[in-house]
Amino acid sequence: MQPNIEVGVLFAPEFSFFLDGAYKLKETGAVFQGKGQALLKDEQIVLSVNGETIAAHFPVELEPVNFNEACFELKDVVIGINFHWERKEDQRFKGALRIICEDGHLTAVNRLPMEDYLISVISSEMSATSSPQLLRAHAVISRSWLMAQKEKEQKLKESGNYETVIEKEGERIKWYDREDHLNFDVCADDHCQRYQGITRASTKEVESAIADTFGEVLTYDNEICDARFSKACGGIAEVFENVWEPLNHPYLTKVIDNDFTPDGFKLDLKDEVAAGEWITGNPPAFCNTQDKEVLSQVLNDYDQETADFYRWEVILSQSDVKRLLKKKIGLDLGDIIDMIPVERGESGRLVRLKIVGTDGTLTIGKELEIRKALSESHLYSSAFVVEKEIGKGDVPVSFKLVGAGWGHGVGLCQIGAAVMGAKGYSYQEILNHYFRGAQLDKRY
Repeated sequence: MQPNIEVGVLFAPEFSFFLDGAYKLKETGAVFQGKGQALLKDEQIVLSVNGETIAAHFPVELEPVNFNEACFELKDVVIGINFHWERKEDQRFKGALRIICEDGHLTAVNRLPMEDYLISVISSEMSATSSPQLLRAHAVISRSWLMAQKEKEQKLKESGNYETVIEKEGERIKWYDREDHLNFDVCADDHCQRYQGITRASTKEVESAIADTFGEVLTYDNEICDARFSKACGGIAEVFENVWEPLNHPYLTKVIDNDFTPDGFKLDLKDEVAAGEWITGNPPAFCNTQDKEVLSQVLNDYDQETADFYRWEVILSQSDVKRLLKKKIGLDLGDIIDMIPVERGESGRLVRLKIVGTDGTLTIGKELEIRKALSESHLYSSAFVVEKEIGKGDVPVSFKLVGAGWGHGVGLCQIGAAVMGAKGYSYQEILNHYFRGAQLDKRY
């Protein structure tokens, strides 16, 4: 039997919603529909529907009387949180609405069956018109990832605290995963898996992809794979431990994103010279494409605002760098003299970067911390080389970051997989390419 999933969707001191169909308040059994408002006041919930205040206590549970006939809408949901395309939109959802209190704000949680959740994820993470094999591959990895996270959460509860920061003299290494979410399974944003309910229209193709892979997951040594994915690996996929906790997953390994090894490049990208040549070059790869038809399968309308994902450039002035470091990670090192690669991963992504300033030096990592530190939102990836424009007194006037790829680069490369699907690869072949040694297994 398929499990239910709880998804954190909206986080705010107050929000509006609309019950489109009959919903029962679990606490009292009363049935409501229409316009609603939820407000946090003195750590208590103030709930109203159609202007009438309703007696309710945390957690508030509003369940559809008929799952197939009712849905609810949340107003002004923030999507793309902290990304360059962040915005708000109204979103509609099937299933139950649960309202809880967390850290001084309300959290709206959507509870629904796993396979219904996946229909939305596949339509939200990419275009619902993607190729059938890409849709099936993504259905399997999205299902696998979520089930692996639920198992991981249970282990964390049994084993105790989970550390995400390693600090020592002159170094701060931090990584970001989904362990922030203690009161629901996953969030609805890119931090976990992009989920926008039934806002993004589904298609018969998406529903067929979910039905055809019903209950199917990737496994390795009989355990469900922590199946990661990102937009574009940049030509070589990264290994898990260079992005998250120091834990090796053999199926999340270095993968050349092609069916042949590119000529003219040394592929030990942990080496600085090889990484520089690779990142500033234009090696062939599945994800090295400008095919608009293929890209439209993976990139929704706002994602298509990003065109230079395979190779990109960002120029930051001295004042930009100082301001960003202070704003994003609380770092004030005076004028920035240099940014020195200390450690690179298999894809050329920086795992540790030394920031040298006139007032001190600090090495930061891992990849997302580096991306956050040098951008108002996130750099496309941490696979970049630094070129300096020197001013007076050897203090750089600006830094040019020349980079590769979009996202952490671990596991399935969505654009690469879209190209594979267009080339006629089956979803099993796509999964075998990105998750080496993993097996397909039906778990329910």
